[in-house]
Parts: sequence; C-alpha cells; structure tokens
Amino acid sequence: MRLVTWNVNSLKARLERVTAWLEMARPDVVCLQETKMADAAFPHLAFESMGYESAHHGEGRWNGVAILSRVGLDDVHPGFEDDDAPDTDARLLWATCAGVRVASAYVPNGRALDDDHYRYKLEWLARLQRNLEQHYSPEQHLAVCGDFNIAPDDRDVWSTTALEGSTHVSQPERDALAALEAWGLVDVFRRHYDADGLYSWWDYRGGAFHQGRGMRIDLLMVTEVVAAATAAVLIDRNARKGKPTPSDHAPVIADITQGADDG
Repeated sequence: MRLVTWNVNSLKARLERVTAWLEMARPDVVCLQETKMADAAFPHLAFESMGYESAHHGEGRWNGVAILSRVGLDDVHPGFEDDDAPDTDARLLWATCAGVRVASAYVPNGRALDDDHYRYKLEWLARLQRNLEQHYSPEQHLAVCGDFNIAPDDRDVWSTTALEGSTHVSQPERDALAALEAWGLVDVFRRHYDADGLYSWWDYRGGAFHQGRGMRIDLLMVTEVVAAATAAVLIDRNARKGKPTPSDHAPVIADITQGADDG
C-alpha cells in the first residue's frame, strides 16, 4: 500500500494538480486536508474515473477532509467517534482501507498562544487522544494522517529563534503529540530520517520555499505494526513547485510493503 497525506489548500483550486499528481505517483490511499468544499461539491466522479472510491467531510469555505482509496473504503465515519457534541469544524474522517483503519486529520492551527483557537487546538488533540483510547488499540493496523499543525521537535523548523513564542512549536502542542506517541502512534517519517531541514510546508510569502524556511507539520502517525512494514517514506517537494500555484504543503508518502493487510 502506498499511503499519502496532503493538505491541498483548496481542492477546487488544485484539482488539476492533484489529479496529475495521482496519475504520476499512483498512491493507493490518499488523505486530503483543507479541501475547502461542501460535501455536495466534492468531485467524486473525477476520482472514480481514476479508480478511487472517495469519502469527504466538508463544510464549504473552510477546512474539509477526504480519503481516496483504490483498495477499499469501508466503515466511513466523519468526525470523532464519541457521543459528545459534533465538532463544528470538518476536520476528521475515518475509513478502513485494505484492513488499515485510516484517519484524515486537519488539526486546528491555533493562530496564537493567547487565542481561543489555541485552546480549541489543545482540546481537539485531547479529544483525538480519547478517541484512540476508547475505540482502538496500539496493536491494531491504524494510521492517523494529516496536517497536524505541530512541528514535533526543533529539527522540524527552519529557525527556533524566529518561531519562539508562536504556535506549532509550543510545549503544550508538542506534549499533546508526544501523548499520541506514548499511546502507540509512531511518526514514521522519523523512523527513516534523523536529519533536520526536511519540511512539508513553506509559507507563500517572502520566497520561503526557495530559501528553505519551512516546517514539517504533515505527519503519518501509525501504529508499530504499520511502521514496521513501511519500507520508505518521503516528502515530494516537487509538488510544491511550478504553475498553476501549488498548495503550500507537499505530499508525504509511505510505502507499506508487508504485513499491513493481515489485520
């Protein structure tokens, strides 16, 4: 299975780029974030013509998550799998693909440390943690993929000085991500790479991409049984280049070669 996560920053604006990339990369399961579409507008037929089943959880102008699959798409569930009030934002979608339970997640940005959206971000992450604890086991084949809006450690940012006191790098955010890892999720990219300077997001402004001023905030968080079966992980920086204007995020790809369809 080739598993991908990609924040496309408006699927309507990037559909041509996304479909061209899918033809080139031939992933089996794709988690999309920030589609910025209502469910009725989602281009299911465009993806169906390429061999993908698709599910979407959207609200229109903001947010929106989707899962595309060439290997089955079962037990689809939008949002958190609990009895609490539904999240007002479309940020989470679950489905089972070839025996792997997959979530496409778009974690809130947080905006600023003194903003209500930052508190919402921490509460959202705590609710995701409870969702895992209540419904899943670290022994299962599970992948939570998406734009986490958190750089896991200092290797994942271009400048700790420039980002000091901002979201994405604050200790409470990193602690929430560490709690997910303590439960049993593995940042599978780091299973394969220790180096710094390997980013998945670059601001549109100020030539950030060409100057290497980015962050690694798009993560494939998988249980150990999936991590152990992953042969390769990469960030496709080429998808961040060229015209028409690309997303400010690049796709993150994992090739799972054995064992993941046994669960």
